[in-house]
Amino acid sequence: MRGALQLFDDFLSRIDGYHERRDFPALKGPSYLSVHLRFGTIAIRALAREAHARMLHGSKGAEVWLNELVWRDFYHMILALNPHVVGAAYRPEYDAVKFDQRADWLAAWCEGRTGYPLVDAAMRQLNTTGYMHNRLRMVAASFLVKDLGIDWRLGEAWFARQLNDFDLAANNGGWQWAASTGCDSQPYFRIFNPVTQSEKFDAAGEFIRRYLPELMKVPARHIHAPWLMSAPEQLAARCVIGRDYPAPLVDHAEARKRTLERYKVVKQASA
Repeated sequence: MRGALQLFDDFLSRIDGYHERRDFPALKGPSYLSVHLRFGTIAIRALAREAHARMLHGSKGAEVWLNELVWRDFYHMILALNPHVVGAAYRPEYDAVKFDQRADWLAAWCEGRTGYPLVDAAMRQLNTTGYMHNRLRMVAASFLVKDLGIDWRLGEAWFARQLNDFDLAANNGGWQWAASTGCDSQPYFRIFNPVTQSEKFDAAGEFIRRYLPELMKVPARHIHAPWLMSAPEQLAARCVIGRDYPAPLVDHAEARKRTLERYKVVKQASA
């Protein structure tokens, strides 16, 4: 409990800027209290009470953080009232989605070898620390389901195995959101582009380099898509694609087309 209170005090000193920093994994933006909420070493009511009080005094950061706490409880309600979500889509028609059977791609995703730096850095953060930044959880999940075409339940299971803050309701809700199978999920045709997400939320590549040392010397203009470097640029950066860092498993534009077709079939069948 002492550790939780220390983290909470630290977060309160920067909560007003939470809404501006929370999506950037290289910054100290989140509260880092998820594992304490998971194991009950701090009470969510105490957090919500403090956030609400600060929101009433005009803190935009506190308001946004309170909404995140509400989402957590929302997913607990969904699980309690809809236990079928454990192992199945909240919206049953999406259980008909035909995912690809690619054990090699799943392994590459789990190990951070997809060839997309932000996705790989996120997975290596998870595997080495037991934690993954919330924005990156969405990016990594979207990539598995909508770029690699792999069943969201396999990703959900990997997160359950690796996350120190694993919470069944929150994990399931997050994965069903990314897979467009949940009650509140983003539409299936909204697909994260892993390169533009990287450019937007880790522009200088600071987070990427922290977990992908093989890209340490790759210039910022290429850090988000290193396969676009010329052969001389790869040699200069000591990062030859296919040798020092993997080539992309898929082309995002082509993968997006396949995903749209995959979901359209289900939508048309259930119409």
